[in-house]
Amino acid sequence: MKSLTLDPRLEDRLRHAERRFGEVDSELASPEALASPDRLRELGRERAHLDQLVTASRELSTAIEEHQGAGELLGETDDPEMKAMAEEEIADLEGRIEMLILRVRELLIPPDPLADRAAVVEIRAGAGGDEAGLFVADLMRMYRRLAERVGWKLELLSLSEGIPGSIKEVIFTLNGRGVYGRLRYESGVHRVQRVPSTESQGRIHTSAASVAVLPEAEEVDLKIDPSDLRIDVFRSSGPGGQSVNTTDSAVRITHLPTGTVATCQDEKSQLKNKVKAMKVLRSRILDSIIAEREAERSRERNSQIGTGDRSAKIRTYNFPQSRVTDHRIGLTLHSLSAVLDGELDEIIAALRLAEEQERLEAAEA
Repeated sequence: MKSLTLDPRLEDRLRHAERRFGEVDSELASPEALASPDRLRELGRERAHLDQLVTASRELSTAIEEHQGAGELLGETDDPEMKAMAEEEIADLEGRIEMLILRVRELLIPPDPLADRAAVVEIRAGAGGDEAGLFVADLMRMYRRLAERVGWKLELLSLSEGIPGSIKEVIFTLNGRGVYGRLRYESGVHRVQRVPSTESQGRIHTSAASVAVLPEAEEVDLKIDPSDLRIDVFRSSGPGGQSVNTTDSAVRITHLPTGTVATCQDEKSQLKNKVKAMKVLRSRILDSIIAEREAERSRERNSQIGTGDRSAKIRTYNFPQSRVTDHRIGLTLHSLSAVLDGELDEIIAALRLAEEQERLEAAEA
């Protein structure tokens, strides 16, 4: 029979979680917390997570005690029927204990506080000329189809078109449950290998597009001083009708301390363009703060997953071989058409698993 004991470090962390669970309950009832809605929400989220962890921890302790009891019974009895029952119970308990250990280890990974945020997605054509713009249109359609499949709402913020069917740059928001938590892994350089429709000799060309997925910033995330903003208005240069191109409706907002810029010219209303540009500006500033934190954490744990580094190629879409390869985890799928139709679940799940495993190893180091 296996001797089942917990790693002392794991035991210490579970005892700490139990203590913290009691502290949070006490703080939730304190006058200070009751007077602060923001603090109440923060404590409520922490308690919900700790509740799952403490429940699983208590179930694990009970299962280990029952395993020890069944082991003692097995060693004390000579009755063949009782021995068989004890052995069966021990086998069942060992499987349950292994599952509960995995569960508590997963719950000990700090949750991403931004996971349920809406996301601002920016896609820009890179190397490859017109073919890169056509690839941006493909990626835009891929995320649109994903949104349709899972019930997210897509809102277009900015669009700059190239030749018919191509997009130079597009910015849009996706709203729904768990959007940023799932799509944050899409940030990086996406590369496509295929024969362009304009290629007469059938040669394969390589083009690229960059994707940035930013958590939508809320008012409580950033306190932006209006005096730190420079707002310029100008005449829209893109398509959209006579009234768009003959009035100063386009808006460019610059955050002077950081040099961050956001522009919107899609709406006829200057006010609507200002609201959209401000949404993008806030998200870009918040994302830069997160990227700095991630870069520091990445240096500490020497990681390639979840660093926010968008300079590296993360994925290749190979049309001749109907192949999609995610270079961060070495995952290759031969289902290109399905992926481009928004079926990204397998890729996202593999990336999340790799990051969670890495974060767990870092937490237990």
